[in-house]
Amino acid sequence: MVTTYDGWRLFHGDGRQRPVEMPPAPPWRTFGPPETDGDPADPAEDAAPARPYLISPEHADVVNAALHLRRPLLVTGQPGAGKSSLARAIAHELDLGDVLHWPVNSRSTVQDALYRYDAIGRLRETALSRDRGEAEPPLGSFVRLGPLGTALVPGPRPRVLLVDELDKGDVDLPNDLLTVFEEGEFEIPELARLPEEQSVVEVLTERADERATVRRGRLRCQEFPVVVITSNGERDFPPAFLRRCVRLELPTPDEARLREIVTAHLGEDALDDVDRLLETFLRRRSARQLATDQLLNAVFLRARGVDLSADELLDAVLHRLGGVV
Repeated sequence: MVTTYDGWRLFHGDGRQRPVEMPPAPPWRTFGPPETDGDPADPAEDAAPARPYLISPEHADVVNAALHLRRPLLVTGQPGAGKSSLARAIAHELDLGDVLHWPVNSRSTVQDALYRYDAIGRLRETALSRDRGEAEPPLGSFVRLGPLGTALVPGPRPRVLLVDELDKGDVDLPNDLLTVFEEGEFEIPELARLPEEQSVVEVLTERADERATVRRGRLRCQEFPVVVITSNGERDFPPAFLRRCVRLELPTPDEARLREIVTAHLGEDALDDVDRLLETFLRRRSARQLATDQLLNAVFLRARGVDLSADELLDAVLHRLGGVV
C-alpha cells in the first residue's frame, strides 16, 4: 500500500519500509517523455514545459548579434549563472526544437563530435550476412553523426548546439573547430572513398528517428546552427578562435535579480519570509563560490517545510563549489 509522505521526510533512516507517494518535483527537475515525431522542431505534446529564463535587454542584444552574424556565442560567467540554460532558452523562444548537447571533457575531439564510424561492427555484420547468403548491410548503418555533425545537417531552419565547458577540452580543441565553424561543412573519408554509384549515403544522427543524406562524403549546412559555447574561464582561448565568436559575460545576479528568478521559477508565494534565507545566501556567496540554483533549491525545500535553520542541512544545500569538498 502506498501512503502519502509524512511532512517533508520521505526517508527516516530507521530501516522500516514505508512505500510512499513521491511529492511533486521542483519545476527545474521535471522531465517530459522523449520526442516521438521526426520533426526536430515539433516537440511531443507532453514534453516538460520550458523553464523561465531571465536576461537583461543588453545581454539579449548580444545574443541577437550572434544570431544575425551566424557566429558562435561564447558565454562566460560563474557556475550557476545560467550559461547552459541560455541555449535552451534560445531554442524555446525561436521554436528551433531540442538542443543538441556536446559536453566537452579532456578526451573530446572534433571528429567524435562530427561523426563516429563503427568499423568493427561493420566487419562483424558483413561476415554474418555473407554466411547467411544475404546482401551486405549499407555502410551508412555504421556511421552516426555526433552533436556537431547533426547540427550541420542541412535544413530550412538552424539547429541549436550547446558546446558545454569548452575550456575543459584539450588546448588545441578550439583551433580544431575553426575550419568547421568557418566552412560549415566537413568530410567523412569512409564515405568519400565509395564509388560514384554509391555516392549518396543515408547515415544515422544523434536523433534515433532521424537520418541524414551525405553526398560524396561531404555534409554542408544550409543554415549555420545556433552555437552556444560555455566556459568557466579555466583557460584562455586562442585569439583566432575568439575573433570568430560573439562574447557574452553573464554577471552574477544581485539581490533584486535573485528575487525575480525565485518568482519566475516558484511563484510570488515563494518570496514570503525569504529575506533571511536570501541574506544567508548572499553572505555566503561573497565569501565562497555559490550558484543561483543552490538558492532555488533552498527556497524550494523551505517551502516544503524543511527546517533550514539547521547548519548541517543548510551547508548541504549551500555548499561551496570551489576547493576541496
